[in-house]
Amino acid sequence: MKRLWLALAAAAVVAGVAIAQTLPPSWIKPAAPVKIGDNLYYVGSEGLAAYLIVTPKGLILIDGTMEQNVPAIEANIRALGFKLSDVDILLNTHAHFDHAAGLARLKKDTGAGLLASAGDKPLLERGVYPGSEDVAWLRFPPVKVDHVLKDRDTVTLGGVTLTAHVTPGHTPGCTTWTFPVKIDGVVRKAIILCSTTVAANRLAPRPQYPVIVADYQATFTRLAGMKADVFLAPHPEQFGFAGKLAARAPGKPSPFVDPAELGRRVAASRAEFEAELARQQKAAP
Repeated sequence: MKRLWLALAAAAVVAGVAIAQTLPPSWIKPAAPVKIGDNLYYVGSEGLAAYLIVTPKGLILIDGTMEQNVPAIEANIRALGFKLSDVDILLNTHAHFDHAAGLARLKKDTGAGLLASAGDKPLLERGVYPGSEDVAWLRFPPVKVDHVLKDRDTVTLGGVTLTAHVTPGHTPGCTTWTFPVKIDGVVRKAIILCSTTVAANRLAPRPQYPVIVADYQATFTRLAGMKADVFLAPHPEQFGFAGKLAARAPGKPSPFVDPAELGRRVAASRAEFEAELARQQKAAP
């Protein structure tokens, strides 16, 4: 993922290549909905995650992915037997074009309210990448935030409660979500990690935003102390989605349940961050 973002940035800056020409095809390739738990579905594209949480009082949709994916996401919602008007709440992990560009259209089509962190609110409402506001290929359709969330705020619908954990770094208001999900007859704790990759962020000498390095480091420390039974993320490869689907078998425990996965993924991401920070600091003039 890090190499992809560096390649995209180089293409945009050096060659002026249109973003649509360099996107991974999987990002905009439709995929059928997948049931992860009794009340949780993957409804995104092959390469970008969107999650549907079902409650007795309506639906919660997390992330809008690319604007091009909205028709497929909406088709997945309908294929599961729901109406678009059943979506009452829109949430976002972070305000980058590949996870937020579809939110404006989804909000219009569903009539749902959008809840987001204070750190990402101005980015969502302007449709920009922080610190690279003038880079055209990073922009996305702006969307109005209806309610601002603080760290550890909860969102409840139909008896299902999600907790917002503001884990900045990847964006200033990057938001990790935890909530209960029933799998194999047992209620588990699920986590949708916002993101801890460096992506197109500058860490040194001219940081993407002033406290980005401190934010990443505090986020890694916080995540290392968290526990979850089911690990999910905005990109399916970040949690081995395809492999877990292939490993599913009747009568066997769900491969999505792995209480140790969060710790492994966070530790690996932290090592990648430290290596990239050192590389950027060494390369700085």
